[in-house]
Amino acid sequence: MKKLLLSTFVLVYALAGAGQNGDNPTEKNLRLTTIAQVYQGSSYITVPTLLGTIEPLWFEARLVPAFYIRSNKKSRWLGVVNPQIIIRMYQEHSFPVRTPSYMPQLTLYYLLNRPEAGSSLTLFGRLAHHSNGQQGDFYLDNGDINFTNGNFSTNYAEAGILKTYPTQRFDAVNLFGVSLEAHPAGLTISELWDIYSRYRINAMFAVFVPPDHREDERGYFSAQAEASWMMGNLNGWNALSLERLTFSLTFQQSLKLFRIKINFVS
Repeated sequence: MKKLLLSTFVLVYALAGAGQNGDNPTEKNLRLTTIAQVYQGSSYITVPTLLGTIEPLWFEARLVPAFYIRSNKKSRWLGVVNPQIIIRMYQEHSFPVRTPSYMPQLTLYYLLNRPEAGSSLTLFGRLAHHSNGQQGDFYLDNGDINFTNGNFSTNYAEAGILKTYPTQRFDAVNLFGVSLEAHPAGLTISELWDIYSRYRINAMFAVFVPPDHREDERGYFSAQAEASWMMGNLNGWNALSLERLTFSLTFQQSLKLFRIKINFVS
């Protein structure tokens, strides 16, 4: 498994205003839109850094706008359209931006029970696309992967369950999720079949303060851990090889105008 590294310090601009009261989150019900936002993640833009093994960047930006589809605020169903994109500007001549990651998603959430005192159980299903918008050959003439303009494209489906429950110690809410992700061979370029896992088990755990309970003056702290186990034929790895495991850990300290975010990635 790859060594744990500090990938970047991130300033994340807040997407929505914080609430005015500091009530205990267990005293109010969670919104389905809040559960969906925490699971799908936040937009961010990085500052230049040379930490870790990542190539020097001027910035990396992730845009995660969410468009909600539902009949009313009390509906158990929620559709989310998310035209996610990640762009990176390298510290090279002419400041190239390569290669973008296009990850549009359509996610459907169903609330199994009405959230009470911060507790809820939610099913979700997702259809998603991931590509880099390039048309070049996947491999270079010498057999190496073409990371500059080589084509990368896959489509996948994901289904899982999300559980939230309050934590009095941190005056916050915990979210645990597990899902199964599948990339059909017919919807994934053939060059990826043996080097990019088409079947994955994903798990995540987050501690967060709902927007309605955030205090402008002191800000709020949140943390999120994500792990994936890559299954199937992959790089000739043994079925139990730890190289199949990916892991990331994110801490965020949000102030009144922005968030300071630290990522650990394996």
